[in-house]
Amino acid sequence: MNQHIQVASIDDARNAQAKEAVRQRISWPVNLTPANVTYHSRGHALLLGSERDTRQAARALQGRGLASLTLVFTAPNAAQTGEAQVDQVQAGGKNSDDDLLAATEALTTQALTRAQADKLRISGHLGAFNVMLDDDEPLDLARALIERDAFDMIFDVNTTPCLSVDLPPPGYVVFDWQQAEARSDALEQFTELVGEFDKPRYFQVNSDLCAHSSSGNIGCTRCLDVCPADAISSHQGRIESQIEIDPFLCQGVGSCTSACPTGAIEFRLPETRRQQETLSTWLAAYRDAGGSAPVLRFVTYDTLEAEQQTGTYVAGHVLDVPLEELGAAGHDQWLTGLAAGAGEIRLQYHANMPARLTAFLDQQIAQARTLLESLGLDADRIQPLAADDTQAQSAMPTHLPLTDEPLTLNAPEKRARLNQVLARLSALGELSGERHRMPSGAAYGAINVDSDACTLCMACVSNCPTPALKAGADQPALSFLEADCVQCGLCEEACPENAITLEPGFFAAPERTERHVCHEEAAFACIACGKPFATVSTVATIKEKLADHPYFAGDAMARLEMCEDCRVKDVWQTLARDPNVQLKV
Repeated sequence: MNQHIQVASIDDARNAQAKEAVRQRISWPVNLTPANVTYHSRGHALLLGSERDTRQAARALQGRGLASLTLVFTAPNAAQTGEAQVDQVQAGGKNSDDDLLAATEALTTQALTRAQADKLRISGHLGAFNVMLDDDEPLDLARALIERDAFDMIFDVNTTPCLSVDLPPPGYVVFDWQQAEARSDALEQFTELVGEFDKPRYFQVNSDLCAHSSSGNIGCTRCLDVCPADAISSHQGRIESQIEIDPFLCQGVGSCTSACPTGAIEFRLPETRRQQETLSTWLAAYRDAGGSAPVLRFVTYDTLEAEQQTGTYVAGHVLDVPLEELGAAGHDQWLTGLAAGAGEIRLQYHANMPARLTAFLDQQIAQARTLLESLGLDADRIQPLAADDTQAQSAMPTHLPLTDEPLTLNAPEKRARLNQVLARLSALGELSGERHRMPSGAAYGAINVDSDACTLCMACVSNCPTPALKAGADQPALSFLEADCVQCGLCEEACPENAITLEPGFFAAPERTERHVCHEEAAFACIACGKPFATVSTVATIKEKLADHPYFAGDAMARLEMCEDCRVKDVWQTLARDPNVQLKV
């Protein structure tokens, strides 16, 4: 089960041939989504930073095809060092701020105080940046300075960018002006942001599967928490909130699809489940071609291209899984690889990863390792690789594959497929029989139901976005299946009696996949016709809460012990005997 591999048993040449056979036979599913998001940029640029840095940047951008240059000074000038003074020397031999001022004096400029700079609010994207000074009287800088509705592009040379987001929107370029050796490339890339640009609408949202909101309550927020581009928002509708993805801000990182526990967010084309199917097919084809000890390395296309340019060789036993960004595959994909016959999973980090994406992947690794430990398997089968670690990517594996049997995932729902993967790993390992603490936010756990408080009103069932909670068929009962629970908390929020609490953690026992009854009661029979219509506790609770209501005063209290049909009949019979009774309420 957890046997370590013998290095001498690996034939690199044979594995390389098997890997090439896989590459020739089966292609990794690429993004086939048609380009249906278009940016229009006319070249009206806004430069943000200290006066000296923005004027230097503006002088470098003059005459390079931009429609206009607007300078907003958002920070004080830094004290100049000798090196910085030398850097100011121009072709004509001048190095003074006076010369810099003369070269840019015709440009539109605006200086902000520290307090005003703190109130600067930037939103939008390439071709449509709104820059507002959120003061006592809000000021639209594009309208005020260049008489336009918006700026097309922004060049931010502040030490701390004005727009604080891990992954700035398209058209917002953040650059440290003191990095003199990189200025030429940064300026060139900035001037290329003029024209019309298309990109795919990467993701789609299925609100029917979403666990974010129900009946006005807020539940799961995982996609909101992990998006490094802040492209996902919660839109408040008339009753419920809905998750929306701004296609102009979305840059295809994919962490939202990996974080979503229900599959409500997924790639448009190809669908997320095709990645899992391809992993299993790859490993089966690799074994059929004579390969042994396969290792899956999840890596970005950019990293692969850089390795090809530098001639970096990756060992034959390493099958590269190419992604637009590492967030596009989460712990469910990695575990799929192990369950389908990979000995190890490696995640090739890279230097330009947004901080929020790095934190997300670290948490996903922690979740995957906890799951493996709870199933009696080695947690170090999943390893992150540092961006500059060229040796680890081809290192010999230390673990044998858990199986050489193909894995078939026939369930359309994401959670059901994950449960199939966990079932395979459970059979290959040894369940601990205990509940294991998972990292904060993990979509694993149970619920506790207070039987003394629960009235079986079924508000929790109607709010549950998965089949985890169900009502009884023949008698009043509430049943629960932990394997389907994503710990969104909507049942806890919806319960009017506060009878439900969440119990986070992964329960490594067969009972996790078995439905059990949390609470059940005998049905209350209608006192008029004998039909069961509610539970005893529900009727008792309603009578207690409506005891002082004039409509149910006196003999009318008996209506609360009638079914809906008999209750209406009793009301009409009372009105027929005494029409004026309705005036007494």
